[in-house]
Amino acid sequence: MPVETGKPDDVRRALALLNAAGARIGNSLDLERTARELLDVAVPQFCDLASVDLYEAVLAGEEPRPGRGGEGSAPLRRVALASAVGAVGEGAHPDNVPLGATHRFAFESPCAAALRTARVRPVPPTGPAEPDDARGARPFGLVVHSTLAVPMVARDQVLGVAQFSRAKGSERFGERDAALAAELAARAAVCIDNARLYRREHERALILQRSLLPPGDPEAAGLDIACRYRPGTAATEVGGDWFDVIELPGHRTALVVGDVMGRGLRAAVTMGELRTAVRTLALLDLEPAEVLERLDEIARGLGGNPYRRRGGPLDNPDHLSEVYLATCVYAVYDPVSRRCTFANAGHVPPVLVEASAGRDSGGGPPLLLEGPGGLPLGVGGEPFEQTDVELPDGALLALYTDGLVESRDQSLDEGLLRLRQALTDADRPLEDICDRVLAGNGAPQGDDDVALLLARVQGLPPSAVGDWRLPSAARSVARARDLACAQLAEWHLDGLTDTTELLVSELVTNALRHGSGEIRLRLLMERTLVCEVWDTSPVQPRRRRARDTDEGGRGLQLVELLSAGWGSRRTPGGKAVWFELSLPHDGGPKPPDALDAILDAYPML
Repeated sequence: MPVETGKPDDVRRALALLNAAGARIGNSLDLERTARELLDVAVPQFCDLASVDLYEAVLAGEEPRPGRGGEGSAPLRRVALASAVGAVGEGAHPDNVPLGATHRFAFESPCAAALRTARVRPVPPTGPAEPDDARGARPFGLVVHSTLAVPMVARDQVLGVAQFSRAKGSERFGERDAALAAELAARAAVCIDNARLYRREHERALILQRSLLPPGDPEAAGLDIACRYRPGTAATEVGGDWFDVIELPGHRTALVVGDVMGRGLRAAVTMGELRTAVRTLALLDLEPAEVLERLDEIARGLGGNPYRRRGGPLDNPDHLSEVYLATCVYAVYDPVSRRCTFANAGHVPPVLVEASAGRDSGGGPPLLLEGPGGLPLGVGGEPFEQTDVELPDGALLALYTDGLVESRDQSLDEGLLRLRQALTDADRPLEDICDRVLAGNGAPQGDDDVALLLARVQGLPPSAVGDWRLPSAARSVARARDLACAQLAEWHLDGLTDTTELLVSELVTNALRHGSGEIRLRLLMERTLVCEVWDTSPVQPRRRRARDTDEGGRGLQLVELLSAGWGSRRTPGGKAVWFELSLPHDGGPKPPDALDAILDAYPML
């Protein structure tokens, strides 16, 4: 150590200063705070005035990028400034750069040289020499006569520069002082670099986490939706909270809220994997309990232990770090029947508030939907159950994560009571209710991430639904066409008549040919037109490529050509094949001409 030689008092002071630096610098993963901690140690024990400038790239969590040759330094920001006398705002540094300002050092300046060479440089005093009793405009009332420009180096990279200045009346800096300043700056630089790396990973995790959340307020048929996501403070790691709104066939909607246990990048990545799996399973149109069962298998497989994937117990303690656990609520709402089917995997229960449930109304209080609660995802061994709830028009359904209702200062029961009190007035605008819930939950921001999803029920009116039962007979094809055309005329959708008539004929014909029993035809008009044909066969249709010489096999090709989307889903008694058309006033693409589509599908005509 360079401080081992010299006067005993100087050596003791230097060692005490280094000991204080080791204890006080780097107590947080915040760059600006670490820079201030360096100056708290240096001023006034080592110098009378000091500042720290860091590259803008470092503050953004990126690798430092020095300036090009001849251009001076890259942009730096003054992040810390301290004086032995007075407050920081009472004056300026000798280089006239205020706190928080972004600037560059000129190429020929000592600070730029220190940044280029990674060596301590003395800074000559500016202006003419003045006597010790000179007074006037001085930085913090000080007359600076000795300054060191000290590069802040960590892992062979220069992150910025610190300037230490002494005023007249103090001893000028010597060689031992320069070595001590370099040691102080190096210790702070390592802590700042750790904070930079943490900030970079934290920002990446936040970007990943937010990219997996629905943008804005999602839309859903028969539901008004508002949502909020509030991450923890910058001092806490990202978590695994997520919510999603998934459109399902038949204008139904899946509402999902989940929370991966643990924090950090691993939790955010696991959340992304589970969210993707939920979307994939939702498109298979499984029941909510089935979705959670499949999701549980996926969560058990994320740890990389094949024995756990088969549902066996976790006997090896070495695999405890590989356990991926999450809680989740998966609910499916049907706007036609106004019924919501949900299953719970160890998550906090949803809250249902009927319309006009305020204090002066006759409505009931907010109700916790505490259906059969399953174990968290990733535990395995127990089946999931689901519950059906009828949602009246105007009712409010709230799904959320435990960060909203539980914290170090608030028990779960207290948080649930606060939430129910905040939801009593369900007739208010949803955005106002979201703000009210977040403001009144009693949990300070930073304890945990918070996800909140509110859905107000607005079921499809009977006038927007056409539903008919047809016998399993050839005449049902013509009957289905007539019913569909009449319904479209009533809805003033004459522009979709030809396409709908052709596609209904194809689907009803397929139901007669491949199914048995009664056929059900249903038309739903909301944001789009949806047509469903139900039959009793569980076999799902599959589009195949017909050869030019084939006389059939092109029905589903026509459906795909003429519709905005099509598919099939399981029903309790068989399956439902559906197609979707954009409404003429919806601004969507105009459906292809039916005749042109037929000629494309049957080139031999």
